[in-house]
Amino acid sequence: MPEAPAASLPWRRWNVTPREAVALQRCAALAIEPVDRLGDITTIAGVDVAYGARGRGATARAAAVLLDLATLVVLGESVIEMPATFPYVPGLLTFREAPAAVAAIEALPVRPDLLLCDGQGIAHPRRCGVASHLGLALDLPTIGVAKSRLIGRHVDPAPHKGAWTPLLDNDDQIGVCLRTKAGVKPLFVSIGHRVSLQTAVHIVLHCSTRWRLPEPTRLADRLSKCRRPDA
Repeated sequence: MPEAPAASLPWRRWNVTPREAVALQRCAALAIEPVDRLGDITTIAGVDVAYGARGRGATARAAAVLLDLATLVVLGESVIEMPATFPYVPGLLTFREAPAAVAAIEALPVRPDLLLCDGQGIAHPRRCGVASHLGLALDLPTIGVAKSRLIGRHVDPAPHKGAWTPLLDNDDQIGVCLRTKAGVKPLFVSIGHRVSLQTAVHIVLHCSTRWRLPEPTRLADRLSKCRRPDA
């Protein structure tokens, strides 16, 4: 995969203190593009990170899976393990997980056109969760697809697939609560970088087949936990 564009390098500062990390998130939030700047999309990747005990010294296992967007056929995958040196701090998980996640994505056989992240995008206290930060660090369009809500309020959507309700923080819409499978718990979808919320919802629903999670992050989740992708 080609090296990251120079514009993405300022956002790859991982060896920082928690106070510096907060300041970096606030700065990065100003650089996020909440509109479609996608180009031709033929491939999509999912990334997820699993790790052991909280605290320094744990090992982060990042998995990335590359799929054909039209067919959702798997085109490649990668797994990277490295020490997770940043402490476990809610709201700052990017700095614990991103070094391994970036390495896994860059180890894929082809640079993806779009990235789904198992985590928040702008649905974050400082409007820069892991999906948004990875989008800046990799200069890629990204979407945050989280299993649980970090901030904001919502009402549950209707029980059918495709139903959604806005996720609000004060008067700001920071994402949607989206039902990806009838009768199961919804997901929380938010803009990562270079993708509008409308497009994000469309892509997540396209990638959601038989399961609650969309295929790219479902497969990455399984791979990061050492389970068979088809389990």
